[in-house]
Amino acid sequence: MNIDRMKDPKSFSQLKKDQMGRESELLSQIMGAEGEIKALEGFEGDLGARRNEILFKVQTQMEDTRNHLREAEQLVERLKKHLSQLEGIHRILTKR
Repeated sequence: MNIDRMKDPKSFSQLKKDQMGRESELLSQIMGAEGEIKALEGFEGDLGARRNEILFKVQTQMEDTRNHLREAEQLVERLKKHLSQLEGIHRILTKR
């Protein structure tokens, strides 16, 4: 009976049609997966660029903060010196 089915042109054409359908479906899945991979690669590239941008901003803020801290420390030293001078003047003026 199986031999009869192999000889039957309809059965063979149906098998061929089914096989082509499966191959077409597989090809569609592969093409879809390829598109997803390309999209992920693009996303990864964008993510890397964004990371670099944020890293640059953080480094800039760190440098700015260090500079402001250094300026604040210099101001504290100048204020201490000024206070010391005022205290000296106060001592002199209070000695009668």
